[in-house]
Amino acid sequence: MTDELWRRGARQLADDIANKRTTSREVVEAHLARIAEVNPAVNAVVKVLADDARRMADAADRAVNEGRSLGPLHGVPMTIKENIDVAGQATTHGVPLFAEAIAPTSSPAVERMLAAGAIPIGRTNLPDMGLRIHTDSSLHGRTKNPWKSERTAGGSSGGEGAALATGMSPIGLGNDIGGSLRNPAHACGIASIKPSVGVIPDAQTYPSPDRSPAFQTMAVQGVMARNVGDVRRGFEIVAGPDPRDPVSLPVRLTDLAAGERLTVAILPAPPGGSTHPDIAAAVRRAGDALADAGHNVVEATPPDIEMTYLVWAMMLFSELGDIRDQLDMVMGVGGRTLIAKILEFFPRPSNLELYGALSLRDGLARQWSMWFETHQAVVMPTWTQPPFVFDDDLAGDEGAVRTLELMRPVTPGNVLGLPSVVTPAGMADDLPVGVQVMGARFTDLRCLALAEQIEQRISWTTPIDPRP
Repeated sequence: MTDELWRRGARQLADDIANKRTTSREVVEAHLARIAEVNPAVNAVVKVLADDARRMADAADRAVNEGRSLGPLHGVPMTIKENIDVAGQATTHGVPLFAEAIAPTSSPAVERMLAAGAIPIGRTNLPDMGLRIHTDSSLHGRTKNPWKSERTAGGSSGGEGAALATGMSPIGLGNDIGGSLRNPAHACGIASIKPSVGVIPDAQTYPSPDRSPAFQTMAVQGVMARNVGDVRRGFEIVAGPDPRDPVSLPVRLTDLAAGERLTVAILPAPPGGSTHPDIAAAVRRAGDALADAGHNVVEATPPDIEMTYLVWAMMLFSELGDIRDQLDMVMGVGGRTLIAKILEFFPRPSNLELYGALSLRDGLARQWSMWFETHQAVVMPTWTQPPFVFDDDLAGDEGAVRTLELMRPVTPGNVLGLPSVVTPAGMADDLPVGVQVMGARFTDLRCLALAEQIEQRISWTTPIDPRP
């Protein structure tokens, strides 16, 4: 039986454990065995927490046997990206400098997952300082895409994406300032949510507990899993304000009411560059699924979408330019090369130019908010191209341009603070295609519901064994 447990999702495992169809110890052992079997092929899990996981599993089983109240993920293993604090573990950010940076406390999201009964089983890989959409760490090495080993697993939560897609974990935590929860979901064929800014609290120790303006404004913590229902379960656990994060908010989130019919826009080919035809087809397929669910589906483009790409770039890259010297001291060659190349395209703006971009952001947010009054969600690509070959983002000027071009659809969610849920919707070049459902701020639950309706009508099977 244990050899099949790693195939099951987080909710199913929680139910099986609670109803004594299996034990937490059996579930943990099955996932530890799966890590040992497939992780050497993809390098997704960079630290296995076997002893602690076994101890926690045994405690979870005692709680079940004693009839104690159980949390919604009681006894279920999880993985955690290695730039998220776990008390007593190193928050390495993928670089040697922080290899021994032991977190004194856990982040709010980790604390809430633990309180819900989840069991950390491993830490997952990321690029240096999380500043690349390809996961290649100077501390831990490269994570491979389990569908094609020469392709990227995405980033910066690429270790999480590959671990989930191959059954090493049923649910995990990552974060996102430029698609980092969504890029790996697209590349690896899983689901994820980038929540509205302020919904899931963030608090970190290293490199500093005080986040920069761009990270305060655009970065979020989020949940990843193989299906949307498991993502929702994790999201409902970790959402809510925390005093350690002054940006977090006590908000009521909009869900999809039973039988509710919406006007949903689809954007198969976002402006500003090319889109692979199979990816455009996946967006239309997702639109057909929502039409089948009863929604009014129309092709439409949100206002000034190309300007959102530019404002995102100015906000993030101007900040990276200011701290480039510090980044150069801690990052490996790949990360330094990419930042240098990007800063050639986006040189440090003047104070007046940056002020103008920040002011423009407010206007764009207002336009999109008004647009969402008539289009309650938009479905569009996550990336406009399939996952690229290793280091294509470093292939001269052309590689940097291709990288910025393919990731353009993820940037509005960050710069405007919008929720976005990714679910697989097809294949391109024998690789997964993830579409994202994006909505107005604080419609996170509604975006999850729409993504689940897509998922229910488009068959998809993970986990998979790593492929050559």
